[in-house]
Amino acid sequence: MGLIMSNHKQSLKSLVRELSSLTIYRGVLSRPVTSVLLNILDACLKGNEDIVCDAWGRLCYLLTAEGRNRSLPSAVFDEVLQDENSFVISLIKDGADISDSITKLARRDLDILYRAATCSADLILENSDETLSDYLPRWSNEPAPLTLDMNWSECIDRLEEYHRKNGIGLFSVNKAFLWQNGAIRPVRNPDHIRLSHLKSYEVQRKITVDNTLAFLDGFEANNILLYGDRGTGKSSTVKSLLNEYAHRGLRMIEMPKESLNCLPDLTAQLASFPMKFIIFIDDLSFSGSDDNFAALKAVLEGGLEARPKNVLVYATSNRRHLLRETFSDRNGDEIHRADTLQESVSLSDRFGILLTFLLPDKKQFFLIVEQMAADNGLNMDSSTLLDAAERWALERGGRSPRFAKQFIADAKARLSRGEKL
Repeated sequence: MGLIMSNHKQSLKSLVRELSSLTIYRGVLSRPVTSVLLNILDACLKGNEDIVCDAWGRLCYLLTAEGRNRSLPSAVFDEVLQDENSFVISLIKDGADISDSITKLARRDLDILYRAATCSADLILENSDETLSDYLPRWSNEPAPLTLDMNWSECIDRLEEYHRKNGIGLFSVNKAFLWQNGAIRPVRNPDHIRLSHLKSYEVQRKITVDNTLAFLDGFEANNILLYGDRGTGKSSTVKSLLNEYAHRGLRMIEMPKESLNCLPDLTAQLASFPMKFIIFIDDLSFSGSDDNFAALKAVLEGGLEARPKNVLVYATSNRRHLLRETFSDRNGDEIHRADTLQESVSLSDRFGILLTFLLPDKKQFFLIVEQMAADNGLNMDSSTLLDAAERWALERGGRSPRFAKQFIADAKARLSRGEKL
């Protein structure tokens, strides 16, 4: 019995050392589940039962967080799939040449992580105080679905297939992001709007979709400026693209216009990834002294460094020329006034496609209302519905798809309470 215990302990000691020596997949060691697992193994070897109990509880908490009940292999493999490393990037990058030595290191790392993830709770506890086994919970060792119980070092082909479909790193588990404080942050609850939810403006949407599909199919595509009246669905058109085409590798990063001076840094980061990115800039406009104006111009066209082929810029604005101009600007004492006027239109000209969204007339507004009512199951007299919609719009100063959507939401709630419109 003592010899068996000694062999188990030696095996565990070797595994801890191997985990500490990971190379390609070293980033996995800093992820929540794998890092806690390593703490448990290390504490068991050192006989520190207090740390074992604390880390054990944290591991079980992580496995059952958010109502899930994941097995340990599945949880660790999820973190493997989220790791962003040079091997994975090269694995799915067209034309990339991966050396045999790098592949060998990756296989070694995956083999070590597999053996760590498939350690049963009972096997680990054999190296601890006997009383711990009586009250510590156990986790499941069901295999990770993608691997079908094979050693992870043997599933490189499946890894490649997964990453080609889902992306890598942060982009494999999220599709919408914000540029915030100099970093790419995931949006945990992105807008779920779809193209089918949008009414009217079919021509503008078709042009936007066709351009996006060309981009995803590997053809050269254009940056797009969607400009026009407020509430006409410019932003919704852009956001709906992500929900339609995320499964094809499309990702979207919203950049605040106040941070546009960081745009070259963002595009440089994205250039190394195999996915396709739309940088979304909402409500774009500039003052005459705005330094961000030049930064955006350079990224769109005209800078020394070319925009990466996997990046497009889609922007919305209420202004065709983007640069705010006052009467005092027009009547100023500048000598070369024509040059300033050229500057004011030069940015919008750098967008290959400009789409105009104007407020609908009364007939078109009523059509939008009726379509939205049908989508929401509001079966009622048409004249009553439209009269109420017209009152709603006029009280708010005009007709727009946004006001139509707001009216339908209000009408649905009121009718559910038995109230009249």
